[in-house]
Amino acid sequence: MAKHILPLLDRAFHFRILRRWTRWAQEAQVVDLKTLRALRRRGRQINSRVNELLYVAESRLALPKIGSTAIQKPMHSDWAWRPELWRGPLVPLGRSAVKTRETFGREVSVFHDCEISELTIRQLRNQHEADLAPFGLRMDVFRFDGSFLSLVIELPESAAQGFKLKHLLRLDAIVEMEKPLEIFARLNIKHGPNTEQVVRELPLISDNVMVEFDLSYTKMNEKRVERVWIDLIFEGPEMNQIILRDLTLSRRPRAEL
Repeated sequence: MAKHILPLLDRAFHFRILRRWTRWAQEAQVVDLKTLRALRRRGRQINSRVNELLYVAESRLALPKIGSTAIQKPMHSDWAWRPELWRGPLVPLGRSAVKTRETFGREVSVFHDCEISELTIRQLRNQHEADLAPFGLRMDVFRFDGSFLSLVIELPESAAQGFKLKHLLRLDAIVEMEKPLEIFARLNIKHGPNTEQVVRELPLISDNVMVEFDLSYTKMNEKRVERVWIDLIFEGPEMNQIILRDLTLSRRPRAEL
């Protein structure tokens, strides 16, 4: 019996509070200032708790689920990966006046040569059913007095294991922009004292973009691969908003001729 009474009392209390705040909102224009200050103080206290609850609720209930590792990868891929920035929540969610070499999680860093940074970066929660990545990344660039802006994505050790000249490394991304700009992806492979670099321009003819790096064109020493990373280089980013809804990497052997 008590199990049924408690929810009824809880709902009755909720509607009572809701009616009270509705009345106070309607009377806010005419009440005296002392009362209005007291109501503002109470409202702010309640509002902060409600916002905390809504943030967690929206994050947990939105699609796709946090921690999702679903990746659309080409046939015969022997490795696929999505950086943690697009998989799970980071703390803090965003930063303004971002300095060069500032890190976001363990795998993504920002590099630029601005004297005064007017760059803001924030992690977004993806909420479309078509999204596979739980999170996205938004960059707001205002005045830009530097010559370059790049995101450096450090690949895990598993990417370097078994890296062969016969492999194709593929980058898939979902990119949204306020106005067109050029984005280049540079693959860096450190093997012994040397570093191989391969550059590709992202074909931004649609939101879903893909580039492939053919390792057969490099002079990589397969037995000495130590580290692999990707630079995303943004040309002329001033006064633009760039959103990376998703970013994944996959590796597969090239078809034998």
